[in-house]
Amino acid sequence: MLFLGPFYNWINTTSLSRVNHFPLVRLIVFSLDKTILYLLIFAALRCLWLLVTKRRTTFGRELKLGIFVGYLMLLFALTVFRDVYYPWQLHFHWNRPLSVINIRPLVETLKLQHAASHFDLWYQSLGNIAWFMPLGFGIPWVSKRRRRLAGTVIFGLLTSLSIETLQFLLISGVADIDDVIFNVIGAIFGYSLYRLFHHRK
Repeated sequence: MLFLGPFYNWINTTSLSRVNHFPLVRLIVFSLDKTILYLLIFAALRCLWLLVTKRRTTFGRELKLGIFVGYLMLLFALTVFRDVYYPWQLHFHWNRPLSVINIRPLVETLKLQHAASHFDLWYQSLGNIAWFMPLGFGIPWVSKRRRRLAGTVIFGLLTSLSIETLQFLLISGVADIDDVIFNVIGAIFGYSLYRLFHHRK
């Protein structure tokens, strides 16, 4: 880790390392560390592009864009690029059988009811919804041209499908139709929250 190594080491030496789902804590810290690096790179490239094109903008607009891009980077770091830090570490598996993809809606999720811990069930459903709520909120928040529900749903669907496809090719997760369903629901909830707050202004 380039930025959060000391913080992670502190967590690792405290009682927090003994929690049942500490690997998830490690994944979050590792993903945040990667997000900081690539967000700094994005900010530098964005500033350079604005200088070259002399495009007029505002600090508020750029701040919104930076927050949303940072969220997307964190989302992909958590779900797809879990075990790699740099692009050249990626290894694609093009010959994987399609049979490993779960295309039966909710079947695997409902099986989690009988797991030893209900954490996996809640994370599979509510976790996938929660992770995509910022996307549904952020699209109309960042772009004035994309403030319709249909556009948000399509963007959320394409983002979720991209994640599942990359998880399949990189073997960094399980490609599951349930994830797509819950992700789209999360995007709709996030959009609804945006409309609620926007209506109150």
